[in-house]
Amino acid sequence: MLILSIDTSTRGCSVSLAGDAGLISSYELFTDRSSSSMLTTLMQNCVEHAGFSLSELDAIAVAMGPGSYTGLRVGVSTAKGLCYALDKPLLAINTLEGMALQLIGFYSGHLLCPMIDARRMEVYAAVFDDKNQTVRATQAIILTENSFEELLLTNKVVFFGDGSTKFKSLIGDNPNAIFPNQEIYPSAKTVGLLAVDAFNAGKFEDVASFEPYYLKDFMSPAPKKPKTSA
Repeated sequence: MLILSIDTSTRGCSVSLAGDAGLISSYELFTDRSSSSMLTTLMQNCVEHAGFSLSELDAIAVAMGPGSYTGLRVGVSTAKGLCYALDKPLLAINTLEGMALQLIGFYSGHLLCPMIDARRMEVYAAVFDDKNQTVRATQAIILTENSFEELLLTNKVVFFGDGSTKFKSLIGDNPNAIFPNQEIYPSAKTVGLLAVDAFNAGKFEDVASFEPYYLKDFMSPAPKKPKTSA
């Protein structure tokens, strides 16, 4: 089995190639506005440098969101285009679930709460246990000092991702709230590993109707009114 996975949920982009034996190759680029311009190159490098061709792929997987509106559209459009061109099935993986998988094995007995910045004091967040099972479903949250209060009363919770710094500034000194020093981004590496499980379970998407998981409507800035002369 060969699955090419794409993640453009946030800043930058990443791709990976995975199979039954695990991760085969990956390429990641975390620079602003890199998704649309570099994604095709990264995909080609990821597949060809591993000694394969696009025609040998069994499926295409994509991080479906939540995340950046523009980034998600780039990733999903690219994945759907490949599915049509190669006649391959599509797999969709929750971005936050992929982020949580990065920390599995490092925080035994802890809950994991990946957070993606959604502007102002809002984040996209979910909570998983140390086996990556969902404890609290993905949602958009306006953060306050009381967010996650019930979970923190009886659990140690690891908050991470680019939205977690906003919560850290609110919560103060809580011994049950843990914030890793290392920045953790969404990655096609873990999307690929989850995609292998999804492939084996037959969890394929309808390519024609599939849309990114935006979670909330895109809000564009209001146009400026033209100045009028006196």
